[in-house]
Amino acid sequence: MAAGERRAKAETFTARCRMQWHRVRVALRRSAVDYFRGDGPDWIALVGLLVTIPVLMAMTLGNSVWCSPATLVLPIIAGGLVLRPASLLGLYAAAAAALIVESVSLGPYTEGPSRVTPGVVLVVAACGFFGLLTAQFRSRVGVPWRRGGTMLFDLRERIRAQSELPKLPRGWHHEMALRPAGGQSFSGDFVVAARTNGGRTLEVVLTDVSGKGMDAGSRALLLSGAFGGLIGSLPPHAFLTAANGYLLRQDWDEGFATSIHLVLDLDSGDYELYSAGHPPGLQLCAGNGRWEEKAAEGPLLGVYDGAQFDAVKGSLRPGDVLMLFTDGLVETSDRDIVEGIDRLTGEADRYVAGGFHGAAWHLIEAVAKDVNDDRALLLICREASATSR
Repeated sequence: MAAGERRAKAETFTARCRMQWHRVRVALRRSAVDYFRGDGPDWIALVGLLVTIPVLMAMTLGNSVWCSPATLVLPIIAGGLVLRPASLLGLYAAAAAALIVESVSLGPYTEGPSRVTPGVVLVVAACGFFGLLTAQFRSRVGVPWRRGGTMLFDLRERIRAQSELPKLPRGWHHEMALRPAGGQSFSGDFVVAARTNGGRTLEVVLTDVSGKGMDAGSRALLLSGAFGGLIGSLPPHAFLTAANGYLLRQDWDEGFATSIHLVLDLDSGDYELYSAGHPPGLQLCAGNGRWEEKAAEGPLLGVYDGAQFDAVKGSLRPGDVLMLFTDGLVETSDRDIVEGIDRLTGEADRYVAGGFHGAAWHLIEAVAKDVNDDRALLLICREASATSR
């Protein structure tokens, strides 16, 4: 009986150990997955960097010619990129202890160039200071370094997806070109579009948010989502009024924007153009080959409540082209908007004979290649050789 009881206790103990080991493995696996996804604690990176410090210290003590005491900056820099501030302080304490041990073991400063000199201490301390600033910034933002780039990439793709124009019926062609200031990925110019009224109407809103590039990118992302929800949900004449109220409620220090709203009947070609302080649209009349300005009246968005926006009406006949753009394309500090529009229409005349397919990007490059401002251009063409349906 005694032997059987001992065997049963041993089997029970073994089973418990296996269960506990299984739980530890599951916890380690989950922690590792959460860490590399950016959702978990940073203790895995902390342990790895803490192990690196004594290894570097041993290499320095073994051969200080090939492994300088300054190599301690490597785990410090890595820690500034991946650790939280609280964990980073523990890493710094270990690095300081390693420097003290190396200083005592290698001797005074005057015995050779591979000793722990004041310059080495200053370099390690400076790297630690900047690493701590980086970690505090990441902690304040609340975005792990492994997710920060992914999040920005996702935001950029969302802006691009929202700026895509819906497919038009046969007989219509559209192009949209947008170039942020300074070659950045984010822009203060954006467009939202939708086909409403059972697909028979195209509504397009081209907006220029105050600022440029990264400074206006966050506001442009917020406004593009809001405008995308408003378009098609309100009557065309009420869209800019609702957009103006939305900007006023945000109470931004630099919260104004210009916008132009196109409502186009795809069956007849008739359209209405509403403007909120935006540059006029340009229509090419195929009958006489001339460009006509379509200037609607309306104040800037986000300036004052109760603003009224009146539409200008027109019609796109076969062969006609409607061009909408932001002021960064036609207006600079040394060139007024009239001169810029003349230059734009002059470049656009080159495409009248061959058609405007692929012309949007070429026009931006030709008219405002070296301008440090966001630029956007929208072309809508009614083809002369096909009948829309």
